[in-house]
Amino acid sequence: MEDPEALGFEHMGLDHRLLQAVTDLGWSRPTLIQEKAIPLALEGKDLLARARTGSGKTAAYAIPMLQLLLHKKATGPAVEQAVRALVLVPTKELARQAQSMIQQLAAYCARDIQVANVSAAEDSASQRAVLMEKPDVVVGTPSRILNHLQQDNLKLQDSLELLVVDEADLLFSFGFEEELKSLLCHLPRIYQAFLMSATFNEDVQALKELVLHNPVTLKLQESQLPGPDQLQQFQVVCETEEDKFLLLYALLKLSLIRGKSLLFVNTMERSYRLRLFLEQFSIPACVLNGELPLRSRCHIISQFNQGLYDCVIATDAEVLGPPVKGKHRGKGPKRNSRAADPEAGVARGIDFHHVCAVLNFDLPPTPEAYIHRAGRTARANNPGIVLTFVLPTEQSHLGKIEELLSGGNGAPVLLPYQFRMEEIEGFRYRCRDAMRSVTKQAIREARLKEIKEELLHSEKLKTYFEDNPRDLQLLRHDLPLHPAVVKPHLGHVPDYLVPPALRGLVRPHKKRKKPPSSKKAKKVKTQNPLRSFRHREEKRGPTAAPS
Repeated sequence: MEDPEALGFEHMGLDHRLLQAVTDLGWSRPTLIQEKAIPLALEGKDLLARARTGSGKTAAYAIPMLQLLLHKKATGPAVEQAVRALVLVPTKELARQAQSMIQQLAAYCARDIQVANVSAAEDSASQRAVLMEKPDVVVGTPSRILNHLQQDNLKLQDSLELLVVDEADLLFSFGFEEELKSLLCHLPRIYQAFLMSATFNEDVQALKELVLHNPVTLKLQESQLPGPDQLQQFQVVCETEEDKFLLLYALLKLSLIRGKSLLFVNTMERSYRLRLFLEQFSIPACVLNGELPLRSRCHIISQFNQGLYDCVIATDAEVLGPPVKGKHRGKGPKRNSRAADPEAGVARGIDFHHVCAVLNFDLPPTPEAYIHRAGRTARANNPGIVLTFVLPTEQSHLGKIEELLSGGNGAPVLLPYQFRMEEIEGFRYRCRDAMRSVTKQAIREARLKEIKEELLHSEKLKTYFEDNPRDLQLLRHDLPLHPAVVKPHLGHVPDYLVPPALRGLVRPHKKRKKPPSSKKAKKVKTQNPLRSFRHREEKRGPTAAPS
C-alpha cells in the first residue's frame, strides 16, 4: 500500500521536461532511495547512499543531476559549453546502461543536455571527437576517463560541478584504486559528489574519505533483497559435485524451473563445462564471457532478453581477477592482457529482462556476491526464486551469507529446498555419461571455437582480411574444432525414467528459432517460477529436507 505522505516526483520542484520523461517511463512514484536522495541532492549536499540492487539508484542520481544542469542553463549567466558532470562506473556494461537511463530522462531536453559514454577502449578516436564537443555529462570507467584526461581530450579542472561514483563498492575490487586517485588530481577542489553503492564496506569508506565532503549518509532501512512474498530463497545440499550436475539436469530438463534462468559459477572454465554439459541434453544455454568484446556480450544479453535462450551462464565480479587492491592491479601496464577484461563484470548492473530464477551452481565467494547475484531476479514487483547449491564442506561459508541476509536476528532466510534425490536416481548414468564427454580438451576447443567465430565476424578485422586473404582462408579452413561429442539420445527423456509424481509436469524443451512476440514476453514477465515446485509438492505430499 502506498504511503500517502510519501513525496512524489511532482512535489520535488523538477523541470516539466523531466516530469514528462518520468511519466513516459511509467514511474508513478519514486522508490525509497529516489524519494530520500533527490531532495537532498537538489539542496547541494554530498550523498553516500546504500540501496539494494534494482532499487532505482541510477535515477536517484540522474534526476537531480539533470535538474541542476537545466536550472543552471535556464537561470545562470551565459557560460561556455563544458563538461559539468562526471559519472564513474566499474564496468563498460554499467556505463552503457547509465548513459541509456540518463538519455531517457533527458529525452525532452536533448538539445540542452548532451551525454557521452567513453568506456569503450576501442573507440578512442571517435571519443576524442565527441569530447571536443564538450558534452554536459560524461560517463565512463576510471581507467578510460583518466586516459582521456592524460591525453588532454577531457578537461575538468575549471568546469566540473558534479561527480557521481556508481557501484562504489566494486571500484577498488576491480583494481581502480590508483586510477581513481590519479583522476581526482584532475578535478577542481570544490564539487558536489554522490557515492551510490549496494553495500558498505572498507572500500566504500576509503572512497568516502577521498571524494566526499561532509556527506549525508542514506543507509535506508530496507532489506538488501525483496521480501519473501516476492523473492523466495532456497538452499539445497548436494553430497557430491556429481549431485549438483544431476540436480541441475532434473530442474531444467524436467521443466521444474520455467522461464528465464541465470546460472552463476565461479570460474570461466566452469561456465563452459556447464554449457557443454547442458548441450548434451539439448538444453540451449549461452556463456556470458567477459573475455569477448562488449558488442558481443551485449548481443548475447539481447538474445536472452528476446527469448532465444532460456539460460545464461555467467561468472561475477569476484572471478574476473583476484579481488585485490589497486596497488597491484591499478597500473595499466602491469595488467595481464590475456586475462579477462576487468571492466566486464556481470554480477550486477546488467540489464537482464524478466529473470524468473537465479541458480547459484557454485556458492558465491562472498556474502556481497550473493546479494548481487540474487538482485538479478524479482525486479519491478515480479516474483523470483534463488536456489543455491551447497556442498557439505561449504556449510560454514553459507552461514556467513545467511548471517548477512538475516541482519543478525537469527531468522533463517535460505530455506531448505525439499527435493528427493532418490526420485531422479535413474538419470544418474546419463549425467555421468555427459560429464565424461566434457573433457578439458573439449572445454578448451569450445573457447577456441568462440574466439574463432569472433575473429571471422569482426568488423575491425574486415579490412585486415581484405588485405591478407590468405590469413582468412587459413582461419576458415583450419582444422575443425569439436568441443564435445553430443549424443542425440540424451536429448530425449524416456517416460519410464520420469518419477511418477513429476510426469504431469514434464514438457520437452524446444529449440527456439524466433524471439517471442510481445504478448508472450509479457506472459513470461509475470510468470511465477515457483508454480511447478508447489504443484509437485501438492501431488506427492510433504518431504523432508536433504540432510
